[in-house]
Amino acid sequence: MTEIKIGTRKSKLALKQTDIIVKDLERLYKNIKCNIIEITTQGDKRLDLSIGQFGGKGAFTDEIEKALLSGVIDIAVHSAKDLPTALPKELCIAAVAKRGDPADVLVLRKGDIPREGMVVGTGSERRKIQLSEKYRVKDIRGNIDTRIRKLKNGEYDGIVLAAAGIERMGFNRDNELELIYFDPKEFIPAPCQGIIAVESRKDSPLNDILKRICHNDTYLSFLNERAFMEEMDTGCRFPMGAYAQVKGDIIEFRCLYCKDKKYILNLKSDKNSNVGKAAAVKIKEQL
Repeated sequence: MTEIKIGTRKSKLALKQTDIIVKDLERLYKNIKCNIIEITTQGDKRLDLSIGQFGGKGAFTDEIEKALLSGVIDIAVHSAKDLPTALPKELCIAAVAKRGDPADVLVLRKGDIPREGMVVGTGSERRKIQLSEKYRVKDIRGNIDTRIRKLKNGEYDGIVLAAAGIERMGFNRDNELELIYFDPKEFIPAPCQGIIAVESRKDSPLNDILKRICHNDTYLSFLNERAFMEEMDTGCRFPMGAYAQVKGDIIEFRCLYCKDKKYILNLKSDKNSNVGKAAAVKIKEQL
């Protein structure tokens, strides 16, 4: 029996996402036993700060990566959108699960309808920019349960959450909520939104095992959306979104970048090309 120690955040969503990886592994390998190790990150501790105030990505991953590097855990499970563009040189993304719904969702109380000027909660600068033309935006932090409780208590008229998180947590079946899904081609999601990533050490003997649970089309989307972030090289300083959709041998790529103004670009390319990097180069030519 092979025992795998899996590190993850303590949130309910993180644990549900980890369970998806565990089930994928145990379905393919009957001689594997997975032990979950819950880790508290700075992003979980400092709910008084926005993600941008942490000085870049890593707020939800640094402590987990330290545990991986030290051997306390064998692999780590992350929401891929939380990953910094640069990983520690000893680590790699060994697998990604099949992508959940990449869309953002406007969550309202049951029976409510969207109205111009209503107060919508989000902690994401990317979402704020895309919402602000129609709604009054108010900051919000906390896990999904906390945000939905604040909505139900009337602190906000609506909140925006990731569809994949809502569905993994079962809030799409909550009869007190009204869900309005944004089209990800128009309301561009965060890079890698809806993707669960498995991080490991580059020299780990588990990498061959992890390759078998990797969803290839999702991995292509993951690589291209991260290539866009890496080429833009701005961390959390300027809001951005990216959505790569594999259709046969083609990747359709849509991206958003906000600096002095909003830049939106749509590209199509052969799936073997680095369309994410190409999109970033085209946007940088306009800056």
